[in-house]
Amino acid sequence: MKSLTEHLSQYAGYHRDRRNIRTHLIGIPLIVIAIATLLARPHWGAISPALIVAVGCCLFYVRLNWRLGLVMTALLLLACALGWQLALLSTPLWLGWGVGLFVVGWLFQFVGHYFEGKKPAFIDDVTGLIIGPLFVVAELGFYLGCLKKLKNDIESEAGPLH
Repeated sequence: MKSLTEHLSQYAGYHRDRRNIRTHLIGIPLIVIAIATLLARPHWGAISPALIVAVGCCLFYVRLNWRLGLVMTALLLLACALGWQLALLSTPLWLGWGVGLFVVGWLFQFVGHYFEGKKPAFIDDVTGLIIGPLFVVAELGFYLGCLKKLKNDIESEAGPLH
């Protein structure tokens, strides 16, 4: 299994333009909430496809890095809780929110990749779909002055931001 640094460095190779990263800070959370919303139905008590997918993702993240994994777990559970609330709406409203958030999130992604001049990472490696949310959290950590070694390791592999 690839390490945290290997996954994030590979993903970062497609994301070196600051404008692209900024669009991802908006687009990826919207997509995650959209998926949690759309997968919140059907549900069996507190269990839904959204929760099953979230738990699988959380196990992957915790296995890569327990600290970031715990942050991702909290954020994914929050997305599931929001998705659960939106799934309680009427079917047209539930679908409207889920599909709307999904489309708007991807619009942000594609605008960012227009700035970058590169295709999205998942085109070459589907694991980019699960690494994207982790990348956003790591980038926020870098912005806050945390995870300095990880940031340096990624930049030595993927290159500096421009």
